[in-house]
Amino acid sequence: MITVTNVGLRYGDRKLFEDVNIKFTPGNCYGLIGANGAGKSTFLKILSGELEAQTGNVSLGPGERLAVLKQNHFEYEEHEVLKVVIMGHTRLYEVMQEKDAIYMKENFTDEDGMKAAELEGEFAELNGWEAESEAAILLKGLGIGEDLHYKTMAELNGSDKVKVLLAQALFGEPDVLLLDEPTNHLDINAIKWLEEFLINFENTVIVVSHDRHFLNKVCTHIADLDFSRIQIYVGNYDFWYESSQLAARMANDANKKKEEKIKELQNFIARFSANASKSKQATSRKKLLDKISLDDIKPSSRKYPYVAFTPEREIGNDLLRVENLSKTIDGVKVLDNVSFIMNKDDKIALVGPNELAKTTLFRILTGELEPDSGTYKWGVTTSQSYFPAENSEYFSEDDATLVDWLRQYSPNDQTESFLRGFLGRMLFSGEEVLKKPSVLSGGEKVRCMLSKMMLSAANVLLLDEPTNHLDLESITALNNGLINFKGSLIFTSHDHQFVSTIANRIIEITPQGLVDKQMNYDEYLEDEALQKNIANMYK
Repeated sequence: MITVTNVGLRYGDRKLFEDVNIKFTPGNCYGLIGANGAGKSTFLKILSGELEAQTGNVSLGPGERLAVLKQNHFEYEEHEVLKVVIMGHTRLYEVMQEKDAIYMKENFTDEDGMKAAELEGEFAELNGWEAESEAAILLKGLGIGEDLHYKTMAELNGSDKVKVLLAQALFGEPDVLLLDEPTNHLDINAIKWLEEFLINFENTVIVVSHDRHFLNKVCTHIADLDFSRIQIYVGNYDFWYESSQLAARMANDANKKKEEKIKELQNFIARFSANASKSKQATSRKKLLDKISLDDIKPSSRKYPYVAFTPEREIGNDLLRVENLSKTIDGVKVLDNVSFIMNKDDKIALVGPNELAKTTLFRILTGELEPDSGTYKWGVTTSQSYFPAENSEYFSEDDATLVDWLRQYSPNDQTESFLRGFLGRMLFSGEEVLKKPSVLSGGEKVRCMLSKMMLSAANVLLLDEPTNHLDLESITALNNGLINFKGSLIFTSHDHQFVSTIANRIIEITPQGLVDKQMNYDEYLEDEALQKNIANMYK
């Protein structure tokens, strides 16, 4: 258990936290959410002791151990992978080091023998004899094979280093586990393994993540950071989001009787309980949900951008024909005889580990790159709008405001008041519309690019990783906007829920050709025979 008492922190005139009082209890997983810049990562640093609050204190239960997912991926470059994992339990690793130092002495004294016996006792109490096997199991679960266990961290690639640091945090059953964006750089199989690990973890977990599917799978509670306070809500992210929307509707409907509101709440809870998976975590959530009263749910102050893509003309049946496209970049063939036909109403997700292949295909289809061979042809009724993974070239001008920037993409030379209103719906309010495009944050640039696409009124959208840099509110708004989009689209994203709720067709570019399936993403991942065949295509 970890207890937060009257914690407060300011940076100059900016108040991040004030009078935060919470108990995070064992057996629960808390998803810490809040807008970008609200202070989620800062709060985790206060909980871990890395940062000291200006007021209040944080305390663990007697004798409890806290573990943190480290963010410095180069901290252990000279150490063996297996030992880096065991370092997650500081005292156990110290005992191991002390023991080894004593046994390596040339002149072993009686005093050394007594000290060694004392350390051996502590080593056994800390489950030291199982340490290496436990570390190996964690590494294997996250996809780090035995061939890497005795290599140094410097010999690993970036994503594997992240997995080792995650294994380090999970090692030794810590009493409190703090995870800041643990799914970043993880592949699908590693994320699945981590979800199951946390579902079965019996101590306290506090996690920050932009992955809604992950939060929905593992969280029993949501800790909402808003207005410098943190409020705990029962349920996962979707339950928090839907209940806050429900509470807002109820608050606005002054004429509805309390009995009707209670009935609506009961129906809402029943729907979420019925849709829960059969995991241990879901069962825990259901018991807690059944205890919720009308006063327990509150409207959120969160602001969601308005994202709606409205095609100017209806799309015909002839959309896109791709035939035998090939492209080599820096001596590597990234596309090899790629062929497919895009049909009306297709919402295609490009999936798989080869990011360069997917981006190259987008760049060819939008005319940015010429293929080495092969052809593609867009239908005469189509109009396309493209969201590139890298957008810096669109924001290099420094002598314009956001209004000026958006005006150049407005087909009908709209008035300033229209453009201001449009930007306002994308959460650029007041003087923010006068910002220089070059000073925008990553998330602000993405919202601008989405504004550009909405103004285009295209009936085919191509989006390469649009969820990168966005906060949960913007991801949710974009997700809903693309679900409701009446045209067709091709997109990539690492956000599981985003892909699974939008795509009705999955295309994966493998070294041995395309895998092209008319199904949703969850069906694609759950088809064991299909996934086995795909795995063989990467060997």
